[in-house]
Amino acid sequence: MPVCAVLGGQWGDEGKGKIVDVLAEKAHVTARFSGGNNAGHTVMNPEGDFKLHLVPSGIFWPEGMAVIGNGVVVDPDALLEEIGGLRGRGVDLDGRLLVSDRCHLVMPYHVVLDELGEAARGDQAIGTTGKGIGPAYTDKAARIGIRAADLFDLEALYPRLERVMGHHNAIIEKVYDAAPVSLAETFDRCKGWASALRPFVGAVEHVVYNAVGAGKTVLLEGAQGAMLDLDHGTYPYVTSSHPTIGGASTGLGLLPRDFDSILGVFKAYSTRVGSGPFLTELFDETGDLIRELAQEFGTTTGRPRRVGWFDSVAARYSARVNGYTSLVLTRLDVLDSLDNIKLCVAYELEGKRVEDFPGSAAVLERCKPIYEDFPGWDGATAGVTNIEDLPEGALRYVRRLEELSGLPIDVISTGPYRHEVVTVRQVV
Repeated sequence: MPVCAVLGGQWGDEGKGKIVDVLAEKAHVTARFSGGNNAGHTVMNPEGDFKLHLVPSGIFWPEGMAVIGNGVVVDPDALLEEIGGLRGRGVDLDGRLLVSDRCHLVMPYHVVLDELGEAARGDQAIGTTGKGIGPAYTDKAARIGIRAADLFDLEALYPRLERVMGHHNAIIEKVYDAAPVSLAETFDRCKGWASALRPFVGAVEHVVYNAVGAGKTVLLEGAQGAMLDLDHGTYPYVTSSHPTIGGASTGLGLLPRDFDSILGVFKAYSTRVGSGPFLTELFDETGDLIRELAQEFGTTTGRPRRVGWFDSVAARYSARVNGYTSLVLTRLDVLDSLDNIKLCVAYELEGKRVEDFPGSAAVLERCKPIYEDFPGWDGATAGVTNIEDLPEGALRYVRRLEELSGLPIDVISTGPYRHEVVTVRQVV
């Protein structure tokens, strides 16, 4: 299967990093296509435990190429820090990591604007990571962004930077009453980035085109999740890019006909970081137990994640938007300790049963979840690698998720490590 997209089906943090690391053994190219260093992908394999924010999770297989597509916004300092950390731990990056010259850069003033804007929203804050991702995408849409290619023509870059920073500093000073960002210091940083990043910047699109044309396996790594998509998520409590399959196409220059398989990654329960409606959220001891068992704290921010039961209404919507060919279920082992498990099968809105996901966040907040109860299972799923070894109760839960989503679950993750996976059907 030449092109396989691995997408988050919920609100992010579904365990995509581990799944990409597992599948990348057979991939010639692994590619990021959206988001920025607001993403946090955890990989635990024989090389160690790693937390990645920009570098694709397939980097640990030495025969593969890792690329960052044009749809990603790149903080140069964050990328260089990540590169240095990987090299320091013996990961070979030479000739194996390429950043699209069309990537927009997260500049120092974007971070300042992000932090000031979020603070100004008060109790209406979206819950951004404060990494400058939103303002970087705003500049991209406004056609005043700085791209990676611009670093290599400093003479042309300076007057553009001067104009852009004049605009942003006016907002920083006059709207937020804060200190302006230094043009001279920012330009000096651009000079340093130009030198340090030159070996890693190039025409990613050609690498992807050539691999697809040659029938090689290309693995696409999504960031965040479908319910945070700028258009299809719980707007305005969303990210600033498109973690859905449409974003995979525009973020790498791929044609829709190129996609052979689209995998939706779902936790066996749900989590969310930041503000926004979350109907199945748990505020009791069960929620606290799941959070502690699964260590549900943000890879990027360290914030405690909101925890809730699996929401099949949101899952069906996610599947419809993305056209998943099958699902990947992660964190099933976290539920091993529970005596009772709930599964949201529909919503109730003003006394009526609702099975379609509302487009309005305000309407969604008025909905109530309708649950089915599942008894906990005897035995453990943790570390299981064969479908026949799953406890009967766990298998019933998996089958019910398949029924409600209308899709097969082809891969089940039963632990954080690379080998802890049940492969029901080969997907790559």
